[in-house]
Amino acid sequence: MQKRRNRQGGEKGGRKSRDKKFGSRQKSKRVLEEVTGKVQMTRDGYVFVIIEGEPDNDVFVKASKTRGALNGDTVRCAVTSERKEASSDAAKGGRKDAARRREGEIIEIVERSHKPFVGVLHIVGRQAWVLMQSRNMPYDICIDFDTLPEGAKRGMKVAALVDGWDKGEPTPKGHIVDVLGMPGENDTEMHAILAEYALPYRFEPEVENAADQISDQITEKDLKGRRDFRNTLTFTIDPTDAKDFDDALSFKKLDNGNYEIGVHIADVSYYVLPGTIVDKEAQERGTSVYLVDRTVPMLPEKLCNKLCSLRPHEDKLTFSVVVEMTPRGKIESRWFGRTVICSDYRFDYDGAQQIIESDGKEPADPAIGQDVREAIVTLNKLALTLRKRRFASGAISFERPEMKVEVDATGKPIRVYEKITKEANWLIEEFMLLANRSVAEFIATSGRMDGKADKKAKTFVYRVHGEPNTEKIANLGQFVSNFGFKFGPSGNGREIAKSLNTLLAEAKGTPECDAFQMIALRSMAKAIYTTDNIGHYGLAFKFYTHFTSPIRRYPDTMVHRLLALYLDNAESQNKEYYEAQCQHASEREQIAANAERDSIKYKMIEFMQDKIGNEYEGSISGLTEWGMYVEIKPTMIEGMVALRDVKSDFFEFDEQNYLIRGRRTGKVFRLGDAVKIRVKAANLEQRLLDYELVDTTTDNGSSNDGSGSGSADGKAKKKPFYAAVAHTDDQPKRKSSNKDKGRPRKKYGPRSSSGKKGR
Repeated sequence: MQKRRNRQGGEKGGRKSRDKKFGSRQKSKRVLEEVTGKVQMTRDGYVFVIIEGEPDNDVFVKASKTRGALNGDTVRCAVTSERKEASSDAAKGGRKDAARRREGEIIEIVERSHKPFVGVLHIVGRQAWVLMQSRNMPYDICIDFDTLPEGAKRGMKVAALVDGWDKGEPTPKGHIVDVLGMPGENDTEMHAILAEYALPYRFEPEVENAADQISDQITEKDLKGRRDFRNTLTFTIDPTDAKDFDDALSFKKLDNGNYEIGVHIADVSYYVLPGTIVDKEAQERGTSVYLVDRTVPMLPEKLCNKLCSLRPHEDKLTFSVVVEMTPRGKIESRWFGRTVICSDYRFDYDGAQQIIESDGKEPADPAIGQDVREAIVTLNKLALTLRKRRFASGAISFERPEMKVEVDATGKPIRVYEKITKEANWLIEEFMLLANRSVAEFIATSGRMDGKADKKAKTFVYRVHGEPNTEKIANLGQFVSNFGFKFGPSGNGREIAKSLNTLLAEAKGTPECDAFQMIALRSMAKAIYTTDNIGHYGLAFKFYTHFTSPIRRYPDTMVHRLLALYLDNAESQNKEYYEAQCQHASEREQIAANAERDSIKYKMIEFMQDKIGNEYEGSISGLTEWGMYVEIKPTMIEGMVALRDVKSDFFEFDEQNYLIRGRRTGKVFRLGDAVKIRVKAANLEQRLLDYELVDTTTDNGSSNDGSGSGSADGKAKKKPFYAAVAHTDDQPKRKSSNKDKGRPRKKYGPRSSSGKKGR
């Protein structure tokens, strides 16, 4: 093991020692400003300091100036050189690094990250190390042999925290916090993904015991003050494999020709009281996490799958939004309050879709009464009306395919397929949106239905989504013009949304449509929780919140509590407290989304392991100075074609014009181009999937020899498009490093979305 340590300590070709990297100080440069941010580290040891609220204004720090900071650490950084814009020569495609980012050096580690690093345990005698395989951790971690947990054996995958890094030592010191199992085993790898994001995969016994103590009997005391819907037609529509049914719909025809529609949500806040151990655990988790082969719930099983789940033919306590709606979809009145229901039917989406497509004439199953079939058909017509109205008001329609991975009982991926969304999904989607919007409007307007916000409205938790960055929208217009499309919106956000929908509709079916959607998505702000309502741009709602999924989202539980208080005429609650909770919930949501994406990526790479050498048609989904990302058909599985592997020419990334061009031939690759690839390698340890080009001929409607780029000299005349990673995850129903040798920061690539859980 000493040989390995020496190699890492600075032998030729190995990792440099801490003495070399951090021991000497060069002549100090003039400090322009000091900033605080989080470290995003690369495999080569240099970092980017990401400043909160300024994702496009990060600071590059050389490995020699990191002062032992590691990925995820909060640091204070001195900026020594400002960003430089691309030169005119570079704009012609000459220089790769034409636009230089800000540079600096770390001057203080404010706080070490609490997220563990995952690696493989190596033991020699009484010496132990965790050997890193992570793309953002270039240093192994030295472990005190006497602190090794029971059951930890050589070759096992473990999670370790860094305790410190003494000057002069080649590696940081730390301790193991969890033994995950043997590499390659499904549970080990899924637990490793969770560990990397500091996400728990089990509940502590005291939390489980506390949940078990909650009574599952409904007494007269529990029913006091609740509106009784047990004799009203009620049903649930969920995915086939769902276990937690957190929403149900009730339907009743009124004598005046209108409909009474109830959106009934599991009354989690009635069972989970503030300050209890179960509540604290749910608050910390923030959300359930949906990996490919498992769900890591926010609440213990007794609550999420049994007590709170709206299972058929069982009395359940709910919190409800009840509206009177005309056949044209106009809301005449609304009511909010606690209720009790008994669901009559449990439908999956396919079953409900069958009823919709047959106009209520199927299924023939006599257990499915004609009344419920008529209800589903009527609700679907109303949902389509609400949906049409929402898009007419400026809601944005992104229609990128959502890919799902099917696994067998052992977790092995056996199929990758596109999730098809139909009217049954939209039915639930629209009525959940209606409930969320109604609750937010009720609080923000102090109970009025005129749509005017009350400046003195009580503190509340909103789900907001800001307007897109105008510069990025303008650059999108420049980008699409190279493909013969027009997109030049002006004025307010609603006009931009309508123009964007028009663009995507016109581009539908073209090779570049996916590229337009990807870039447009990255011009959007990120949806977050906050007490300051600014509306929801993507959904075109002035008021919006999350009310409909308290089993899997803690903000929904907070909304339930606040709504209950205000219905009882309570005073406005502490804004600072709830704003802090909103920020925490937003952070946990993003962490969960990252873990979910990593699990999908892992399973997709695993799926491709036995397909080495196979050839597929695909399209370019991302470009970097290192290569191009390609999504293959029909699975949309993404891998990278390294430019060094394209032997026909020396290809360079022109960031200014956002394309890859051959130096000798002038051959051009752009986002959305059709290509043919061969699967070269599938590395599960590094979570990397490598492709190689079979045919370099692109299919973008141009000659691809440099002559079809939008100008006489074959070089596109457009402004650079710098797209920040962002998402509008509320389009409902359900920075990696720039020069990392494993995988660079992807300039513009696909985003994942997931069905019901994203509402």
